[in-house]
Amino acid sequence: MYNPKTPSRHRSKSEVKTPLTPSLVNAMNNVNLGSSPTKRSTTTSTSSRLKSKQSTSAFDVTNPFIAPQTKSRPSSPVKRIGSSGMPTSESFQRQANGGVIRKGGVESRLDVVTRDYVPPPPKHEVKRSKSTPAANRTGAEKRDRFITNRDNTDIAVVGAALEQMSLKPENSSPGHTARLAAATGVPVNRRILGYHEQPPSASSSDTTLAQQREYAKPLYAQRPGAVATSTGATTNKTRKIPTQPERVLDAPGMVDDFYLNLLSWSCQNAVAVALESSTYIWKADTGAVVQLGECPEGSYVSSVDFSNDGAFLGVGNGNGDVELWDVETGQKLRTMSGHQGQIATLSWHQHILSSGCGDGSIWHHDVRIPKHKVMELLGHTGEVCGLKWRSDGELLASGGNDNVVNIWDGRLGDVGEGARGSAKWTKRNHTAAVKAVAWCPWQPSLLASGGGTNDATINVWNSTTGARLHTLRTPSQITSIQWGPHKKELLTTHGYPTNAIMIHAYPSMERVAEIRDAHDSRVLFSCVGPAGDVVCTGAGDENLKFWRIWEVASEGAKKKRVASEEVGGGRSNSTKEGILTLR
Repeated sequence: MYNPKTPSRHRSKSEVKTPLTPSLVNAMNNVNLGSSPTKRSTTTSTSSRLKSKQSTSAFDVTNPFIAPQTKSRPSSPVKRIGSSGMPTSESFQRQANGGVIRKGGVESRLDVVTRDYVPPPPKHEVKRSKSTPAANRTGAEKRDRFITNRDNTDIAVVGAALEQMSLKPENSSPGHTARLAAATGVPVNRRILGYHEQPPSASSSDTTLAQQREYAKPLYAQRPGAVATSTGATTNKTRKIPTQPERVLDAPGMVDDFYLNLLSWSCQNAVAVALESSTYIWKADTGAVVQLGECPEGSYVSSVDFSNDGAFLGVGNGNGDVELWDVETGQKLRTMSGHQGQIATLSWHQHILSSGCGDGSIWHHDVRIPKHKVMELLGHTGEVCGLKWRSDGELLASGGNDNVVNIWDGRLGDVGEGARGSAKWTKRNHTAAVKAVAWCPWQPSLLASGGGTNDATINVWNSTTGARLHTLRTPSQITSIQWGPHKKELLTTHGYPTNAIMIHAYPSMERVAEIRDAHDSRVLFSCVGPAGDVVCTGAGDENLKFWRIWEVASEGAKKKRVASEEVGGGRSNSTKEGILTLR
């Protein structure tokens, strides 16, 4: 049977989507749906009904499964019952609602959808060849592969969430904001961080702060190679020294004064120490302590020094007097007056005792004659606190509080009370008081000097040419300096902040050992024993400590050392647990 087809331009959407199959048409023909106002004949064939339906309207109201479309909503297979609808049975209605119609053993299922599928527009991808430059890329291809591209929808969602969380300042409570500003102390309308100009520099005319920083700089200086421990020693692989003293003597009343010289060790193995107004001698061979005497009332002992043979002791007082004592008998031989200030340092050469005064003058005293003053040396404008004769007596070195080192010709010319001497060399390289001066025992032309707090420098001079051969900066003030008698080394004692004993190799000036915090206070005084192996140090903590720094290679010195230990009761290895007192 030929069924004419309706052109596609006259087809409705429902007919396009759900065409009538032959099985469905046969099933519908066998169903009696009753009369309809729009139906003209019950015997009309299926083709005639289809033709009249297509000619009268785009929708067939006789078919309960096809509802007319409206402009406001899409078509739906749900049956609509209106004034123009036809009556249906309940079973048929349930079957229609379920999407399955069972009649005469024929089953057909309709896929019920609520929304039509709208395919996305086709994407026109630009196929690039390997030779196509990157400038021809589209906007989607130009996005950064490291930065995620977000849609505007996501941004709107995040903004709505922030709005609900009240994170925006305009939505915050004014009272809460005021309380936060009051609690933090930050003004509401002022930025916490801002860019400003640099603060003005200190006035160049006011030098007080710069001077104070310069004065305090040595106190905060770091020790070269120092470790975190407060005590102990640092040595290199080839140089080892003990970290604890061999012996400790209690010295109550020792004056803590940088400019004084209160310690001396004679060739007869006796140690002289000044404690306030008294002078004591400790004999290392026997361990006996002898008090020589006391200075005049109202004065104090400011310096001591043994003669070259160890038979006499020179004592300088704070009132300017120089006393001469016999060590063996303990008697004062004479008092040599004339200075107008304290005698901070003394030095012997044969029968000449030289004294350095607080007024900057140096006197030579001949102890053999009644008129003891044989020469006066004027070359310092500050107190003379360092004085040392060379072993041959040809040169005398002096250091003063005026930061000057002078080297004097020791050969006396016209001997007399009014004789004046002039310095052979005057060195002004130090920037602080020079108390530490020492002549080298194995190379007589070498002179070492050390400066105070603001200098803390070791200088080595050639006394023949006047040239400075070596210089070394140390971490703290230098209070004394000693040459190793049997080894090419220099020993220095230091004050704040290290309170250390340091040993330097010569001529490299490399530090080979250091005893940190050798005393509880700054190490002010030092002297070397007659054997050249032990160094005695004194400090403001009122202790004398004996350190074995060098080893003597000769057998005679070793035997003498063993005999000294036996006579001293085996106390050579004692430390603070076996302290001896000088009083």
